Amino acid sequence: MDAMNTDRTAKKVAFYTLGCKLNFSETSTIARKFESWGFRKVEFDQKPDIFVINTCSVTDNADKKCRKIVREAKNISPNAHIFIIGCYAQLKPQEITAIPGVSAVLGAAEKFNLPDLLPELVKNPQPVALNSEIDRVNSFNAAYSLYDRTRTFLKVQDGCDYSCSFCTIPLARGKSRSDTIENVVKAAMEIAARDVKEVALTGVNTGDFGLQNGVRKEKFIDLIRELEKVEGIERYRISSIEPNLLNKEIIEFVAASEKFAPHFHIPLQSGSNKILKLMRRRYMRELYAERVRAIKSLMPHCCIGVDVIVGFPGETEEDFLETYRFLNELPISYLHVFPYSERPDTPAIHFSGVVSQEERTRRSKMLRNLSIKKRRKFYEENSGSVRTVLFEQDIENGQMSGFTDNYIRVTAKYDPALVNEMKVVKLGAINKDGLVEALEP
Repeated sequence: MDAMNTDRTAKKVAFYTLGCKLNFSETSTIARKFESWGFRKVEFDQKPDIFVINTCSVTDNADKKCRKIVREAKNISPNAHIFIIGCYAQLKPQEITAIPGVSAVLGAAEKFNLPDLLPELVKNPQPVALNSEIDRVNSFNAAYSLYDRTRTFLKVQDGCDYSCSFCTIPLARGKSRSDTIENVVKAAMEIAARDVKEVALTGVNTGDFGLQNGVRKEKFIDLIRELEKVEGIERYRISSIEPNLLNKEIIEFVAASEKFAPHFHIPLQSGSNKILKLMRRRYMRELYAERVRAIKSLMPHCCIGVDVIVGFPGETEEDFLETYRFLNELPISYLHVFPYSERPDTPAIHFSGVVSQEERTRRSKMLRNLSIKKRRKFYEENSGSVRTVLFEQDIENGQMSGFTDNYIRVTAKYDPALVNEMKVVKLGAINKDGLVEALEP
């Protein structure tokens, strides 16, 4: 039986999201549109009539995972329609339509129209690929996630004008573009009305906020100043910001803010200036170190997360050790480590000095171990301090957890009255799971 032959209100739709926080905000927004049309959102394993898989394509593994999820979807609900959206869908539409079971592929310009296009798409006996050329993708589609009532990812920017030699995101999402400050503030007010306490601002290049139709009309610093005024939101996080865009003005604002968390996630990618040049990054390691020093001088308790790529073409053992030493000496709090992944249509795929997979794995393990040490040191430095925790609904073995403003994960005995509440606690010892015990202040 065709999954669309009965009433819409009887139809079940399930979503699966791969990749970044931006993808999660967009999936949530598309899901709400389906629900407004009368569809019932269900879990992936509840035999839905429609699957929507939002894909990433930052690494080769993300592509493989998409194919695996399609196979799982067909096993769960053989007659369901499967729609693929997201970055992989934009980059490789014909490759995806060849996957058995896929009904349609929608690119960057089309994905938000999936509910509207559905009646026509389900009539096609063969898979359909709808994706405009990426240079025609220039409109901004607002989005925010509402998967839980504790935290929301609010999209403020999309696309990227940078040309890093390893990255496919500009090919998958197009040029940098933004919402307006007025619209973002309005969305924050809608989120506040749902009793969500924390908002994470997200985008492909969040600090580049303000570009509209190729013209810079507003600035990120002005956006966060206005968001500070929104009543009902108790905490904001800047999910990720490029070091060259994280200027003194933003750092000083966060340091003085009552709502913006002392927590920055700042991509580095390499601690070697030679590799940064090959990557076509827009800064050198000296600027990165200066930004970290500026943050720590104003906010010694601030949490700083770092993205790093290892095994980039041309990265020698000495280049890697230069990165290791640089990170070891910086007062950072944790690392997100990525082994370099060859991506089609990027300049880096043609670079010489290819690093073996075994060596990439070894270097990744070294940096992940460094991350464990850095996080533990940061937690220990904060032991005994008094901080505010936003507790979440997740419960395990009678314990609940949440994050401090400076991104320390805290555990406490479950108390239903604490769910989605800000609680002032004293940070105690680190338990066997690497979480900090919450004590009465």
